[in-house]
Amino acid sequence: MDAPTEACPLALRCKWPPQERGPEVIVIGIDPHKRMHTAVAVERATGEIVAERTVSARERGQGELVLWARSLDDERVWALEDCRHVSGPLERFLLARGERVVRVPPKLMAGARRGGRERGKSDAIDALAVGRAFLREPDLPSASLAGAEREIRLLSDHREHLVGERTRIGNRLRWHLHDLDPSLEIPAGALDRYCTLDRLESWLAGRDDEVLVAIARELVERCRELTQRINGLERELEALLGREAAELLELVGCSTLTAAKLIGEVAGVGRFALEGKLAKHTGTAPLEASSGERQRHRLNRSGNRQLNCALHRIAVTQARIYPPARAYLERKQAEGKSRREALRCLKRHLARVVYRTLRTMEERKMRSSREPVAIPALT
Repeated sequence: MDAPTEACPLALRCKWPPQERGPEVIVIGIDPHKRMHTAVAVERATGEIVAERTVSARERGQGELVLWARSLDDERVWALEDCRHVSGPLERFLLARGERVVRVPPKLMAGARRGGRERGKSDAIDALAVGRAFLREPDLPSASLAGAEREIRLLSDHREHLVGERTRIGNRLRWHLHDLDPSLEIPAGALDRYCTLDRLESWLAGRDDEVLVAIARELVERCRELTQRINGLERELEALLGREAAELLELVGCSTLTAAKLIGEVAGVGRFALEGKLAKHTGTAPLEASSGERQRHRLNRSGNRQLNCALHRIAVTQARIYPPARAYLERKQAEGKSRREALRCLKRHLARVVYRTLRTMEERKMRSSREPVAIPALT
C-alpha cells in the first residue's frame, strides 16, 4: 500500500511526520477538469498522503485511474468535486464499475485550503483539499447511477436555460420597442403569451421597413419559438413525472416543475440514510446556536438552495390554500413564533414528507422491477 516517495511529490512538499497506518479505507480526492483529472489518495484514519496521479479526462485515462486506485487498497472512497458537466462522466464511469463515489460541494474546498499547510494553487493541492473536505464532512451523501432522475434533471435544467434566454431576448426587444415608440406599454411578463406576440407582430407590420423594425420582428419570432419549446418541455416533464412520480404530484402545492426540481436535485433518495440528512442537505434543518445556558437554533443558510426554493414554493402555496397547513402555521404562531419562523417549521415538515414520498416511490419501483414478466403463450 505504501507508494514510493518519488511518485508522490505532494507528500514530499507537505513534510508530514510518518504515522502508523490503520486498516481504514483510503480516500481519493479528485480535482476534475475538461482535459485532465488529478487524484490524490490519502489515508482515511491518519490523513497521510499515499499517492498522486494525473490522467487524461477520457475513458482510457479513467480506466487507468481505477486500476491505479485498486492497486493502492481494496477499500476506497472517491471524493469528487461536484462540477456537474466536468465531473459527471468520471462519476458515471466509476459508479458503473462498482466504486463508491461522494460528491463534495466546491464551497467546502475553501476551508480545506485555508487550513492546509501547503500554500499556493495547483491541481494536486485542489485534489488534496477535496479529499480533506470529505474527511471533515463524512456524512456527505454518496452518488448513485441516475436513471429517470437524470432525465428529469436534464429536461428541467434545459427548460430553465431556455427561460433565461427568453428573458434576455425579451429585455432587448423591450428596448428596441421603446426606441420605436416610447408610448408603447407592454405589461411585465407578457412576452411569453402568444396574444401579446401576435399584437406586436401586427404593430410592427405597420411600421416602416427599417433595420430596427426588422430586428424587433426577429426577436418577436425568437420569443415565440422559445415559448413553444418551453411549453413542450413542460409537457414532456408532466408525462415523465406522471409515470415516475405520481405520488409526489399528489402533494398539495407540488406542481410539475417543482416535482422535477425535487427529483432532479435529490438525485436518488437512497443517498440519504435518514430524513434528517435530506433536511440538512436542503437547508431546512435549523442549526444549533447555543451558548452557555442559552439554548437556541438559527436559520440554516447552507444546503442546496434549489431544493430549499422548491420546498419554499410548496410551503407558501399550502399556507394559502391548504387548511391543515394553515392550522399548523397558526399553532406555531400561537407558540410565540413569527410568521417567517412558522413557515420555516413548515418547510422542515415538508422535507420529511418529501423524503417519505420519495422512499415510497423508490420501493414501488423496486417491487415492479421484481415482478415476473408474463410470457405470451405459443400459438
